[in-house]
Formats: sequence, C-alpha cells, structure tokens
Amino acid sequence: MAQLTALLVSLVTVLLSTSGVISTTFTIINKCDYTIWPGILSNAGVPALSTTGFALQKGESKSITAPTSWGGRFWARTICSQDSTGSFSCVTGDCGSGKIECSGNGATPPASLAEFTLDGSGGLDFYDVSLVDGYNLPLQVLPQGGTGQNCTSTGCVADLNDSCPSELQVTSADADGSVACKSACEAFGQPQYCCSGAYATPDTCKPSTYSQIFKSACPHAYSYAYDDKTSTFTCASSPDYTITFCPTPSTSQKATQGPATPTPTTTTSPPSINSTMIYEGALDESSASPSTCTHVFGSYCIAGVVSITVAIWRFWQLF
Repeated sequence: MAQLTALLVSLVTVLLSTSGVISTTFTIINKCDYTIWPGILSNAGVPALSTTGFALQKGESKSITAPTSWGGRFWARTICSQDSTGSFSCVTGDCGSGKIECSGNGATPPASLAEFTLDGSGGLDFYDVSLVDGYNLPLQVLPQGGTGQNCTSTGCVADLNDSCPSELQVTSADADGSVACKSACEAFGQPQYCCSGAYATPDTCKPSTYSQIFKSACPHAYSYAYDDKTSTFTCASSPDYTITFCPTPSTSQKATQGPATPTPTTTTSPPSINSTMIYEGALDESSASPSTCTHVFGSYCIAGVVSITVAIWRFWQLF
C-alpha cells in the first residue's frame, strides 16, 4: 500500500509541475420555483464524475469537481417521480436509468444542455449551451476566474416553452401548457433539420425557420448542429464554472405539479409538420469550418481526453 501511495504522490507532483492545476469546480444552482434533478454525462473515454444525477430543491446548489481534460454535459430533469416498483423517471430530460443517478446515460430530448471540453486544443476550455436537442429549462453558464475575450457567460434565459410552436410542444398531464420544446429534428426526423444525409456539412445544412425561433430568443446558444460561429465560447487559465437553471425569476408553475420525490418519463407522438414552417436552406449565413462532430466544439470535441489526471482518477477507482 505504501508503494501505491508513493506512486500516486508522484503522479500528482508531475501533474502539478506540468499544468499547475488538477481540477475544475462546477457549481450547479437551482433558481427555479420547483425541484429539478440535474443529470451529468461524461464524454466517451473520460471518467465519470462523483455523481451523475441528483435532486436540487428550489434555491439549493451543489459543487462538483472535475479532473483536468474532462468533457461532458449537464442538464436538468423536471416533473420526476418514483412508481410503485421504485423506478425513477422524469417527464423532461429523463436519462432512462430508472434511478436518480444517470449512470452513463444521456438526456432524452428535448433538453437544454450545457456542454464542456476542458483543457482542449491550445489548453483552452470550450463550452456552450445547446438547444440542438430541444429545450426544457432556461440555463446560464458563467466562468469564474478565466481569461480571454470569448471567456464570458452564455446560455438561454428565455422561457421558450411559452413561445414554442404547437407542433414542437411537449405536454404533460402533470402540468399546464408546454413543459418542453422539441427541436425540428426530433419532431420530424427529416435530414434538412437533422443535418444528416445530404445535409451533413456546414455548407448544406442551414438554419431553418424553427431553429431561428430558438436563435432569436437565445442568440448565444446553439440552435442547430452547425451554429458554431456565435455559440462556442473559450476560456484560458482554467476557470471554475457556475451553471444556473432558471437564472432569472420566473412565475411559471408548470413544473410544480409533479411530486417532490424521485420521478417519470412521458412519450409524445411526433406532431405533423405545419406547412407554414419551412426549411430555409437557401439562407446565406456564414458557417464554421467543417467538423467531424455533429456540433459543439468542432474539431475540438475529443481534444485532451487522455491526461495524467485520467490515470489518477482510474487509479483511485481501484480502491
């Protein structure tokens, strides 16, 4: 055991001498008028964080430490409950694990996402708020202590559920009105909305009338897969981050109808396409450079995955 401890100390010493930092702290805050259940998914090849799902009552916060070069996403689940068998599920953002912990599962769309790649290309952190998979809650990401002209807050603080087109709305018997807003890709499954098939490049996949609704309300959030130019942010100097759900006061009571204990998933049938909402593939909008990823950090999506920190993290998992 003494030899193992010495090895760990050596690894930490090397890390400190080469990078000067060993972790980033994410603070998740719930300013909604109801309980939410944040979920966390680490990128492939990156170790999971200390928790992958938990409950946050109104006004509560929770801090989580992530290792250098971590990458993944945060979101919030709403209107959650536990059935008679103990299975946990949520109406929006459900991760399908049947438990409060998501345990490696991602959010079922639609869900507002906060996405991160720490210590990526050039040693920069890359982050964004994405509505590519739809929207369920307003959120804001605020770096603390970073540097750089593009190191600033981003997010979507508007309530898109109230303005969501009827064909994109997700409703629930446990709440009034729309509780989430689908992306056009999720609602219709057509390649021009999903940036797939013949539309799988920045040159061929352009904003649609639907994505422009999201972009107009939240100009700094991703509205479709290749919306990189105004939606990706970077920080140097390894800042910490605050992720706030419902960052501005809200009078909405939509999510207060559900039980305040662990909680259920609702499936909605795909709506028919409203003929007044059309794909605007001819829009002349400049796009980001070609990317091997569907969206988010462009060519930086897998940057910095292997690091000494990962080795340390996996070492500790042996005990």
